[in-house]
Order: sequence, then C-alpha cells, then structure tokens
Amino acid sequence: MNISSKTGQIVRIGVLTAVLILLEITNLGFIKTPTGLELTIMQIPVLVGAIVMGPVPGAFLGGVFGLTSFFECFGKSFFGAALLSINPIYTFILCFVPRVLMGWCCGLIFRFLEKHVKNKMLPYAAASLAGALLNTVFFMSALILLFGRTEYIMGFRGDMPVIPFILAFVGVQGLIEAIICFLCGSAISYGVMRFVSTKAD
Repeated sequence: MNISSKTGQIVRIGVLTAVLILLEITNLGFIKTPTGLELTIMQIPVLVGAIVMGPVPGAFLGGVFGLTSFFECFGKSFFGAALLSINPIYTFILCFVPRVLMGWCCGLIFRFLEKHVKNKMLPYAAASLAGALLNTVFFMSALILLFGRTEYIMGFRGDMPVIPFILAFVGVQGLIEAIICFLCGSAISYGVMRFVSTKAD
C-alpha cells in the first residue's frame, strides 16, 4: 500500500467515524422501541468500511459503534442504563466486543466471497446481510452470557428457552435492521468501491 492509498484509507475511516458520531449526536442512529432496545442503523457505516477497506478498519469502526452504544447507557437508553446499574464492566463488554467482532467478520466474509464468487454484487449483499445478522447474534449471545441469570433479564425471559427468548426479544426489530442494512449497506459499499476503483485508475 503506497502513501496515497494509506492517506485515502485514513480519510475514509475518518469520514465514517464522523458519520457514526453524527448519527449518535442527532439520535438518528438509535431509534427507541417499546421493548427498551433500540432499532439501530449504526451498522451501516461499519459495514461499508469493512467491505471497502477490510476486516481491521471494519473492527475499528465497530469499536466506534460500540463506544457510542456504551455512551447511550448513560441516560439515553433505558435498557442500557438498567444493565449499567447491574454491572458496568459487563455492560461495556456487551456494547463494545460484539460490534468489533461484527465489523471484523463482515470484512472477512466480503474478502472470502469476493475471491470465490463470480457474481460481482453477491459479496456486497451477503456481507451486508451477514453483518446485520452477526450484530444481533453477537449482542444477544453476550447478553445471555453476561446478564442471562440476572433478575432484570429473567423478568423478560421467564421460563422461555434461550432461542425462543432471543427470537421474541429481537422480533420484528431485528428483521427491520437486517433489511435496512442489506439494502443500504450493499448499495452504498458497492457504489463507494466503484468510485474508489475509478479514482485509482
């Protein structure tokens, strides 16, 4: 990677980081739902960065997403504030680690598919959809692992087995997030990649 491409990579990471922060500041990134969870579109800049730049920038942007999610716990999110009051360290892990893993895995998935799939659009669509689903899977897995036995989560769960509880808890929200990320993530990342390739030529 030459100096020019390194500079371009830093600029793109900076722009996507700014987008994530802007989404947090304007409250557009986390849309509150009756369950106490948030319908979020914060994955989209992470997915775009992971697809266009690779797993490491994707993990970095996932970390920025995770930090904004943790910031939400300080009064902006009822659900996050409740978890923070139970265990602040576990809450930080819950907010941060799943989002880093999501960005990293999305970049890996795209690179693998790009090398092994002939259809040019499929890697973008598959990586975007996988990123949205992995965000939910990683977050809910960490929630069950770290807070599953707490009185607060047991109040939601009752006697339900883990898988039905996750499906019921995420519900329509997770489906909406997956659709939005699938459509926006694949379209934006494909457009950005085409633009970057054209400028490189």
